[in-house]
Amino acid sequence: MKLLYSNILPLGTKEHQQTIKDCFEEQFQQSDEINIAVGYVSNASLEELNMLVSKYNIKKIVLNMGMYFIDGMPEKIYHTALHINQKWHINNIGEIRVIKSFKYHGKIYCFYKNGKPFSAIIGSANLSVIKLEATNRRQYEIASLITEQDKLSELTTHLQELNTDKCSSIISDIKNMPLLREINTALSGIELVSQIPPANVKFYEQCKEQVSFCLPLKVPKFNERHMDDNKHYTKSNINVCYAAPRNKRKSRDWFETQLTVSKNITKMDGYPEKNKPFFIVTDDGYGFKAHTTSDGNKQFSAVGDELILGRWIKGRLAAAGLVNPVNDTKLDVERMGMITQEMLDEYGCNHLNLKKTGQMIIDNNGLQMDVWLLSFESNNT
Repeated sequence: MKLLYSNILPLGTKEHQQTIKDCFEEQFQQSDEINIAVGYVSNASLEELNMLVSKYNIKKIVLNMGMYFIDGMPEKIYHTALHINQKWHINNIGEIRVIKSFKYHGKIYCFYKNGKPFSAIIGSANLSVIKLEATNRRQYEIASLITEQDKLSELTTHLQELNTDKCSSIISDIKNMPLLREINTALSGIELVSQIPPANVKFYEQCKEQVSFCLPLKVPKFNERHMDDNKHYTKSNINVCYAAPRNKRKSRDWFETQLTVSKNITKMDGYPEKNKPFFIVTDDGYGFKAHTTSDGNKQFSAVGDELILGRWIKGRLAAAGLVNPVNDTKLDVERMGMITQEMLDEYGCNHLNLKKTGQMIIDNNGLQMDVWLLSFESNNT
């Protein structure tokens, strides 16, 4: 047995000591099969693990996560785990599992060569130890490297039991995974946007519905991203950022959207009156003025900043780990920042819900406005 440490001052590693992270990669390089069971992971550590699997040509890997089915799983980690699990499944090398029967807080990393275990790391360290970030850089862990064959055999049996259906399931097979919504920071500190306390949001959610409208989000499928001949993407109301820029020298902002509502909705009784401001409270606690404009009352947007609605919608998808914000849309020739039908399907919602609460609010200029609740609620949360 060999002790492993974190290298954090004032308890920095001494000359004869090894960090958990360094030992992990050292054992990884010697392996062709890995079996891991931990309580928690981070998004960065999942991506690091996936990278190492490719880098060292691992033939078989199983990652089992022990705490999320009962405690809830952050949606960004969930979507990253789904994508990696799909990749491993396609390549026929392994899977990501979730323990369902109980909370599992163990941390075991077992390494194999030619079907036999040769070492294992056990201790306090969750998977995030392999990719240090600001959130865990000062978190001290300690572990042991086990090489005794009797102990390795016992650990292998334990991991094999955890990986059976009586204890866990492949993440893609779980239909009722409890997800925790990530915070959308794209609206934080934005002028004209206010923060609404959770108790106030709950109040508006519980208000009796005066009238409500379902506003579909029109987006292309993934394989339609390059249909430039007929400008297919410009018909997508939240991908207008990829249309021709107004200024040839400057790209459109990735958050720019145009939420176009069809006539069969705008003509319904109770739909917001054209050019008459109203106040939006979002289901995740933001507030801003909005209005409906243009011919046929078809444009739905925030007042004073055309990026606000995009920051809210796309910010939610980015927080969920489904898309990465694009700094320069003109350089995104592969359209990887385009919102697609597959993204919305994975998120669990392809529309906004607009509900009139029956409440009123007065702004700083004395303008009295109706309060509407705007929801983009995933079916997975």
